[in-house]
Amino acid sequence: MASEVGRGEVWITDLGKAGKERPCLVLSVPATDAERALAVIAPATTAVWGTRYEVKVEARFLKKEGVFDVQNLQAVPLAKFHRKLGALTSEQMKSIEAAVRLWLGL
Repeated sequence: MASEVGRGEVWITDLGKAGKERPCLVLSVPATDAERALAVIAPATTAVWGTRYEVKVEARFLKKEGVFDVQNLQAVPLAKFHRKLGALTSEQMKSIEAAVRLWLGL
């Protein structure tokens, strides 16, 4: 269980029966002690549909080819984060952020 996760980090996260354990990219900033112990994530998936909301990222710590699906953003309790795999570069995060802005109309 993670006590704190950082924006841009990729963690093995338990998304329940339907979502399974999978790499997830943390998009939110760390919560303070007065806030809920949650983080907003974009899950990685190998089920690629080719939409504009899927962002392909290459990183040594990602064992399978796939994408981060920003159309499936979720708030996840910190207790569900099991193991940190690594962190994306600022350039990789820019691609993710652009897809999130597009999806949310920001």
